[in-house]
Amino acid sequence: MLGQWRNQQNEHRTKGFAISTKGRINRRWLPLNALRAFEAVGQHRSFTAGAAALSVSQSAMSRHVSALEELLGKQLFEREASRLALTEVGAELLPVVTKSLDRIEQAMNAIRDDQSAHRMLRIHVPPSILQQQFLPILGDFRREFPDIGVDISSSNVTGLPARALDMAIVYDRPHVDDQVTDLLRMVRVAPLCSPATAQAGANKTLEEFLASQELLHIKLEGQTRDYLWSAFVRQQGLTIPTANGVAFDTAVAAAQYTMAASGVFLGDVHMFAQEIAEGRLVMPYDVVVEDGYGYFLKLHADDLSDPAISAFRSWLIKQFDNAR
Repeated sequence: MLGQWRNQQNEHRTKGFAISTKGRINRRWLPLNALRAFEAVGQHRSFTAGAAALSVSQSAMSRHVSALEELLGKQLFEREASRLALTEVGAELLPVVTKSLDRIEQAMNAIRDDQSAHRMLRIHVPPSILQQQFLPILGDFRREFPDIGVDISSSNVTGLPARALDMAIVYDRPHVDDQVTDLLRMVRVAPLCSPATAQAGANKTLEEFLASQELLHIKLEGQTRDYLWSAFVRQQGLTIPTANGVAFDTAVAAAQYTMAASGVFLGDVHMFAQEIAEGRLVMPYDVVVEDGYGYFLKLHADDLSDPAISAFRSWLIKQFDNAR
């Protein structure tokens, strides 16, 4: 397919696809059709599916992408085994094009529907913090900013999800990247269990208690199932096995199992503060540690000028500051 793009370059110049490659790129001759074609192919990782999405021929898609590559002087796609993959340059350009086309689409639909003041934010929130902390306060934001809509997505990933977003709350270790990153809070965990489980372990040391209980695991992407427990027992100088026990995708699932059945999980004491205060979860030992992970708000630097994004960012940071 890549060879075909190169062979078609002379052909597409004769069919109205020519794009000047001299001088700086500016909006007077921004190649909108080529960008639409690139975005469709990039999202689907397929010329056939991208062409179907735009209801054009595959050959037209190929000509547009080839013209865009010629304009940039860079290859945007490459073949990896039997699939199409973005090059580093393609991966850098795709989210920018997607976001720009989304903004244009949203603005035009709002104007057509006489809702020019309405703005939709696409926000990703990890499942556990979504249920425990974000949903209870989301209504406050909607009341304060009724003209800003919110489109929430949630998936159990560590770090940024692979989707087009305006901003994301991410669960991750601190690190530097090209995103604007606001620390919402670091995670502090402790062994949590039901009142009955705590009572059964009364008068035992922490090591004796944990050795006598089923350890429940919260799976982290790219880590072993007992990663959090093994790090905790090392930090506390304990010598107990950690590999066995039930593993869950989310902390909320682990907490619900703990309250309904048995076992001990390493729970975020802030996330489950209400359950602890109500006595549904018990912290039988005063051992609270930071596990190296935190919740961060991430967005692109060029979006800081967007009033809706700026408003949500300021509001969310304030909410987490107040919760501390």
